Amino acid sequence: MASQRDIRRRITAARNIKQITRAMQFVAASKLRRAQESTLAARPYADKIDEVLADIAAVLGAEDHPLLAQRTEGKRLIVLITSDRGLAGPLNTNTIRFTARVITEHQGDLAVVTVGRKGRDAMRRARVPIEAHFAGFGDRPTFADVLPLARLLTDDFLSGDYAQIELVYSRFISTLSQKPVLDDLLPITPSADTDQGIPGRQFLFEPQPAAVLEQLLPRYVATRLYQAVLEAKASEESSRMVAMKNATENAEELIEDLTLAYNKVRQANITREMIEIASGARAR
Repeated sequence: MASQRDIRRRITAARNIKQITRAMQFVAASKLRRAQESTLAARPYADKIDEVLADIAAVLGAEDHPLLAQRTEGKRLIVLITSDRGLAGPLNTNTIRFTARVITEHQGDLAVVTVGRKGRDAMRRARVPIEAHFAGFGDRPTFADVLPLARLLTDDFLSGDYAQIELVYSRFISTLSQKPVLDDLLPITPSADTDQGIPGRQFLFEPQPAAVLEQLLPRYVATRLYQAVLEAKASEESSRMVAMKNATENAEELIEDLTLAYNKVRQANITREMIEIASGARAR
């Protein structure tokens, strides 16, 4: 049985850990509120531009802009968005496992672009070719942060290096739920629901479709990436807050168990000392 000194040390260590995890929980909760507001505010814009571009892709083609070109053969590129830091519960593990299933189920020539250190390290261990790596965009990602990534992906697709580019990230559903998803990024595909969008899919372009699309399509790619980064950030802070809350509760339970054990050892020591004193008095 452990001594009183050892148990006191373990109680002190558990209390220190509890203070750290509680502080991290409050910090994550504060960041989550900000990240959630940014994510939910950006969703309507991202959904609308996605709908409009999908409708445009139904009436235009590669001759109007190469980002609309549908290719049957070529390499596949997956953009994997994870976090730089750990202590976020199962978030990164679930996203990486989801990516592994996607790669396994669709065998072929592919590469990945990683955003976040956790995804990069996992792809390195799996020996998946990494085309490029971008560090996380901090606690407050901005639209300007994703522009270099959007430019890289657009240039690679236009050069013909890849026939398909997809996004894998964790979509924020609620504080207790985050779901890894796979979204098509390039080429831009027609809307699956023919009843949505502009009636009859009639568009008037001024001055010309090529000039309009030249400005619109690159921004569309950046917007989709920015929304994915916001979703991943909100998911990260939510998962971290829940993980730290669970860690704090576990530390409290451990402290209670150690305190009970300490009292038992203390009582046993007192009883033994009393017996020794009584035995010594009788011997005299």
